[in-house]
Amino acid sequence: MKRSFRRLPKATIGFYLIAMVVAVALPMLAFVVILLDQLERSEREALERRTVRDAQALSAAVDRQLHDMTVTLRLLATAQELADGDLATFHNRTQSVLRSGAMFLLLVDENGQQILNTRTPYGSELQPMSNQPSLESALDSGQIEVSDVFFGRTGGHWVFNVTMPLPEELRHVGAALILTQNVGTLGRLIEPNGLPEGWSSVVVDGAGRIIAASDDKDPGENYEQEILSKTFGYSGTIRTSLAGSNVLAGYSRVSGGAWTVYVAGPVEKAQASLISVWRFLILGGVVLILISIGGAILLGRQMRNSVVSIADMAQRMGRGEIVSPVSTRIVEADMVSMALSEASFDRSEAEDRLHFVMRELAHRTKNLLSVIQAMLRQTARQSSSLDEFQVAVSGRLQGLSRSIDLLTAENWTRVSMTQLVVSHLEMFTDTKERLKISGVDFPLKPEAVQNIGMALHELATNAVKYGAWSVPDGKVFIDWSESPAGEAGEGRITIRWREVGGPPVEAPSRKGFGTTVIERHLTAAFGAEVELDYLADGFVWQVSAPAYALKWQARKGEKGDAGERSPAS
Repeated sequence: MKRSFRRLPKATIGFYLIAMVVAVALPMLAFVVILLDQLERSEREALERRTVRDAQALSAAVDRQLHDMTVTLRLLATAQELADGDLATFHNRTQSVLRSGAMFLLLVDENGQQILNTRTPYGSELQPMSNQPSLESALDSGQIEVSDVFFGRTGGHWVFNVTMPLPEELRHVGAALILTQNVGTLGRLIEPNGLPEGWSSVVVDGAGRIIAASDDKDPGENYEQEILSKTFGYSGTIRTSLAGSNVLAGYSRVSGGAWTVYVAGPVEKAQASLISVWRFLILGGVVLILISIGGAILLGRQMRNSVVSIADMAQRMGRGEIVSPVSTRIVEADMVSMALSEASFDRSEAEDRLHFVMRELAHRTKNLLSVIQAMLRQTARQSSSLDEFQVAVSGRLQGLSRSIDLLTAENWTRVSMTQLVVSHLEMFTDTKERLKISGVDFPLKPEAVQNIGMALHELATNAVKYGAWSVPDGKVFIDWSESPAGEAGEGRITIRWREVGGPPVEAPSRKGFGTTVIERHLTAAFGAEVELDYLADGFVWQVSAPAYALKWQARKGEKGDAGERSPAS
């Protein structure tokens, strides 16, 4: 998956949005094209079936017309006037009967000479019939036959004949009765009824000439050879191309004759609505894709502007500037903008804190170096040997390092009183019973942590060497309390160290560095009052200092987690 993503080109957001639109739209268009193709096939099959049905229906109508003419001939052949040879009466009576049907009767001899013709008055001079071959074919077969279309000289119209040979008992009057009819009568039978625009129906004789047509084709013309050459069987459909147009023709042969009825026309005309739908969908699809691409371009430009604005914010933030959020039309972009703005403020505050810490570190480092220098000088003065100096300096530096470790763990902000006492004194006692702590816990300032920590270290060292912890049963009690601020001024915190059960106490003959730390150092650092009592039952050290000098106060926006709690004794 990752490899496939790596193959994608590096491009703009607009490019990928356009690609996404095209990737979505093209399959949809392809699906629509497939559906339309299936619909076109269904429509074509339905059109073929309808074309054949129309041709069969028209063929049946023509067949009924020919059947009626055949029945008429049979009835006329049974007329008594004809059997008696009374041709004048037979002529007049037949002329009257056939006038309404636009048909005319001919009586001819074997040579085709007309004996009577109801188109003309009886007794008129008549010529031989115009279609001699159809007479010869009917006389040879002895069956009623339908002729091809021909131009009748007597009537001056295109006509067709239905010829019936007379039986032997009537041959004394003639060889055959012929019923002739103008092709215009058939034209009315095949007039278009529900055919698509541009389509027509045609009756074609056995010679391939048009008998009647529903369009402007004239009788006697040759029908399309492309269609005639593909006509096989009783009925069916033909697809061909005429004059650059796809043509569909349905055909059906007329029963008992060589005639064929065709229903034909251009496929485009029959499927005009479907083609219109094709054009509409294709055009609509193209327009939709163009609109979508335009929308993708606008959306891509909007997204690009948002990204550029956020990138500018990031660059300014990289230069250390505080940036304000930009407003865009994209919710997620606004969220990123807001996050960058907050991050720039946080970074600025972090840099301010870092600068403060650096300054504070430099200041505290100088103070520590001063303390260490003073400690080294005092220890060197009071040490009688190098070994004694090394031991004293090592212990005091360890005590100072504990205070620094506590401050470092708390980001150099504050350390609780209980935590400071336990950290400095736990290494000096073998059991918890020898150290008792009491007092409501409170947080100490970094300066107080260092100075009180050094004092506790010196007190513990003296207790181990000379005081309560130098004997098995000796104990040390440490407690502290805070007095509320009164009219006299600020509240004060009092810390007391009391030893019990140790050896007899005597005041030192000389004051060393330890005494300086537990007495004068705290006084100088905090303006504290320090009391040293060398009582008979144990040494007591007590310091009282203003609460503000010792107690850490949380700045605005910070939370003090060194809350007041009572330590376990």
